[in-house]
Amino acid sequence: MSYNKQRNMAQPKAFAPVKLICGVIFKEEALYEEVRRRLIGEWGPVDMESPAFAFDLTDYYQPEMGPALKRIFMSFAGLVGPESLVGLKLWTNDLEEAVRRETGAAGRPVNIDPGYLTASALVMATAKDFSHRIPLGRGIYAHLEFLFTKTGVKTLDWTYPDFRRGPCQEFFRTVRELYLRRLRELPA
Repeated sequence: MSYNKQRNMAQPKAFAPVKLICGVIFKEEALYEEVRRRLIGEWGPVDMESPAFAFDLTDYYQPEMGPALKRIFMSFAGLVGPESLVGLKLWTNDLEEAVRRETGAAGRPVNIDPGYLTASALVMATAKDFSHRIPLGRGIYAHLEFLFTKTGVKTLDWTYPDFRRGPCQEFFRTVRELYLRRLRELPA
């Protein structure tokens, strides 16, 4: 290959760090507090936490978790590499199972979904395959939840119903502002 062709080839670059976020679906406040404590122990301090949103736009988790579910989102102060999403989701799956065993629950007492936020998008991890999800490894997929635009949030055909709500989107827009501020503080 000639020198000119080599020069024009795109070279891989390191990924920019991303803002680690997590959503927890729960029924019992005490279980949420225990999960929150363990997440902080593993991932460091929370820099922003949403109010508890009613998880009432789908009954998908009711057979396992019961009615009157809530979801809280949190963002963590530290930044991570986007490639860490597989390990984060596997760890939260293990945490869900540990909580289930400890409580003696027959079903799933909590649902813990890690993800990350970039300047342009919110990505969540899932173990469920679907046509629009990208396989990452070890049975974990990336689910592009929505995009950030200059004027707000652009939802997608597959954006989860509760992520379409204004208060949820407002939370993530504020987290994005924290993230962008943090990126500007990083050394060049």
